Amino acid sequence: MKPVIAIDGPAGAGKSAVSRRLAEALGLRYVDTGAMYRVVGVLADRQGVDFADAAALAALCERLDLRFEDRNGVLRIVANGQDLTDAIRSAAAGQLASKVSVVPVVRERLVALQRAMAAGGGVVMEGRDIGTVVLPQATVKIYLVASAVERGRRRAAELNARGDAADVDQITRDIEERDRRDQGRSHSPLRPADDAVLVDTTTETVDAVVVRVRALVAARSSSTP
Repeated sequence: MKPVIAIDGPAGAGKSAVSRRLAEALGLRYVDTGAMYRVVGVLADRQGVDFADAAALAALCERLDLRFEDRNGVLRIVANGQDLTDAIRSAAAGQLASKVSVVPVVRERLVALQRAMAAGGGVVMEGRDIGTVVLPQATVKIYLVASAVERGRRRAAELNARGDAADVDQITRDIEERDRRDQGRSHSPLRPADDAVLVDTTTETVDAVVVRVRALVAARSSSTP
């Protein structure tokens, strides 16, 4: 069976960049679970759904047709026929994702979908509870961390590259608030799995982290009967 790699960590720790590069290097499928929560948050906001209305959020999830599509080497996220790739990458979308992710029924519905995507192996899945909840039997579990200041700087650089204004201090405060919300929620809180390998990316390049993770995957795969 092909390996199942779980990569978790807080916002801005480098999960997406590392996971994509790793999946490409190993010829595995890449699944961004954070994008799934962002999609639900953005759709709920656009449709005027009350974030305190669990039944309405559950209905939204039931109607969700979500696909990750590779278009000329660019990963696009399409939900109910709408390309939401750009919409879900805003700072506001991140806050919306954090709000819907604390609703148990939303997590239950999306976790079921994520497990179905990983069935059969051959996947690199990133998120905040992959190693602890979604795929506890993953071949390799990685938990990425980085200082809040560095994560804020990275996010601001991404926004600036897209031509969007970015206040580094405000973004850093938002990240710290999201950390508190994600770590403090009662359902699937953000934390490393007991058997996860912690990697601090504060001063590491993406390439360096990928090299480290590939070595871990190779070692774990060779030791698996």
